[in-house]
Amino acid sequence: MSISILFSFSVLLAIWGMYEYLGYRAKKTEWKKRTEEWYDIKAKRKSFIIVWGDRFDRTPHAKEVQQKLVRANIALAPSEYYGILLIGAMGVAFFLNSVVGLHAPINLVGGAACMYIAQNLMFIMRRNKYQERLNDQLSEVCRLLANSLRAGMTLSQGIELVAKEIPQPAGQEFSRMARELQLGVSFDRALSEMEKRIPTRDFRIFAATLFIQRRAGGNLSEVLQEMAETLEDRRIVNQEIKTMTAEQRYVSILVPIMPIALVLMMNAMNKGFIDPLFSGFGLVLLGFFIVGTVLSYVLVKKVTNIKV
Repeated sequence: MSISILFSFSVLLAIWGMYEYLGYRAKKTEWKKRTEEWYDIKAKRKSFIIVWGDRFDRTPHAKEVQQKLVRANIALAPSEYYGILLIGAMGVAFFLNSVVGLHAPINLVGGAACMYIAQNLMFIMRRNKYQERLNDQLSEVCRLLANSLRAGMTLSQGIELVAKEIPQPAGQEFSRMARELQLGVSFDRALSEMEKRIPTRDFRIFAATLFIQRRAGGNLSEVLQEMAETLEDRRIVNQEIKTMTAEQRYVSILVPIMPIALVLMMNAMNKGFIDPLFSGFGLVLLGFFIVGTVLSYVLVKKVTNIKV
């Protein structure tokens, strides 16, 4: 009887001790989180791969790659970007080895070449994505500036509000302009420097409006409100055009992919199927195929590229 009582009591003590331990762990986690928020302590990444990536991100070459990624509106660090390229090259090399039948080191060279061509094409196709994203946010910027001016704020205070409320990338550009104004740079010079960083037609119109209204006077809030409505209407029209031409844009991508995939599939089922393409008259046919595929892609993209 006494043994059963002691056993039950020990089980209760064990349960109570486990409950207290879990409560202590929860409170410790909460205390740690509050301390990090109070003292702005960032969690350290301890993986050696991530540490190497952080070191690489601080190199001059990584900073140049970061600028390209920003202009292409790709939210990746240079180390993450090169990691994706490495994995992609390995995947292409495996595909060339298992499907096409190309063995090392030819498949490795082919994978690296494919990733090099793919990254160049990506940067060419997305070279204006950063500016397009800024243009899409410009209507919201104009509306927020107009509301701040109606509320009695100055234009400099309105720019600080835009820097806090608008997300990236417009928030970053206006935050830089707000810091320049706080350091004593004149408004006209800060706006001119920002116009050089964003060489788009919409932003030039926005900057010219601010220049003219500051010098000639007038109701700047009403002008900004009308500009915001105009830019919003243009954005809606552009979205409708993209929706109406979506089929043609996807066709321009599928046209070069389908014959290549079909040839590789036939070569996987029948080894040596593509060998005649690399000898004699086959090289001429291969050249015509490449030129025709590129021309079809370019022509379809030109037809669907409608500017408003």
